[in-house]
Amino acid sequence: MTSFLQATLYGLLQGGLLGLIAVGFSLVWGVMNIVNLAHGAFVVLGAYVGWQVNDWIGLDPFLGMFVAAAVLFGLGYALQRWLINLVVNGPVFITLLLTFGLDLMIVQAMNIAFSADYRSIPTSYAGDSLHLGGIRVPLGRLLAFGVSVVVTLALVALVNRTRTGLSIMATGMDRAAARLMGIRARHVYALTFGIAAGLAGMAGTMIGTVGTFNPAAASGYTLLSFVIAVLGGLGNMYGALIGGLVIGLVEAWAGQYLPGTWINALAFLVLVVVLIVRPSGLVGRAYYAARLEV
Repeated sequence: MTSFLQATLYGLLQGGLLGLIAVGFSLVWGVMNIVNLAHGAFVVLGAYVGWQVNDWIGLDPFLGMFVAAAVLFGLGYALQRWLINLVVNGPVFITLLLTFGLDLMIVQAMNIAFSADYRSIPTSYAGDSLHLGGIRVPLGRLLAFGVSVVVTLALVALVNRTRTGLSIMATGMDRAAARLMGIRARHVYALTFGIAAGLAGMAGTMIGTVGTFNPAAASGYTLLSFVIAVLGGLGNMYGALIGGLVIGLVEAWAGQYLPGTWINALAFLVLVVVLIVRPSGLVGRAYYAARLEV
C-alpha cells in the first residue's frame, strides 16, 4: 500500500509539472490553431537560461525562472510577430513545417552552445524530502508543483479578468469580430505566443531543478505537450493542468506495476479512451475560429 501511495504522490507532483509544460502549448493551439512543434525546444532553452544565470551569479532557480520567462517571452513574441505571422494564413501544414524547422535550429544551437551533456541546476534543498508516515515527499518537486498550480491560476486570471486576456479570448473565438472591435490580431497572436514561450521557459527551469536535461529532450516535451493538450481540451488552462495530472498518475502507476516499455503505450491508450468518450477533451473544447488575415 505504501508503494502505491508513494507512486501516486510522485505522479501528482510530476503531473503538475507536466501541466505547466503543456499549458502554453494548449493556449497557442486553442487560440491560434498553430501546433507549435518548437515548444519542447523552448522548454529546454528555458532550462539552459535558468542554469546559466545560476552558474553566472548563483541565482536560485525559483528566481531564475522569471529570468527564463522574460527571455523566452521576448523570443516567442519576436518569432511570432516577424516570422510565423508571415505564414499564419496558409495551410496548417506550412506552420507545422516552420515550427519544426525552428525546433531543429534551436536544438542545434543549444548543442553548439552547451554541448549534448546532461545538466541540472544545483540547489541546497531540492534533493531534500519531507516524510509523511512512510511516504517521502521530494521538496524540489513539491515546490515545482506549487509553482505550476500558481502559474496556471495566474494565467486563468490574466485571460479572464484583464483587457489583454479578454482580447486573447475574443481573437480566439472570432478573429473577424475582434478586429472589427479594434483588436490588433497580429499583436495578440505575438503576445499569446510570447506568453506560451515564457511559460515553457519557467517549466524548463523547474525541470532543471528537479532533474536533468539536454537538447535531445526537446522532442519528448513537445510530444507530451501534444498529448496533454488534447487530453485536457485545447485552449483550456485548467484542462492542461488536469491532463498533466492524469498523465503523471498513469505514468507513475504504470512504472510501478508494468514493464518500462508499457508506460508510454498506456498513456496513449488513456488518450484514445478519453477522446472516444469525450472528443473535446476532459475539460471544455477549443474555441479558435477560422483563420483570417492578420
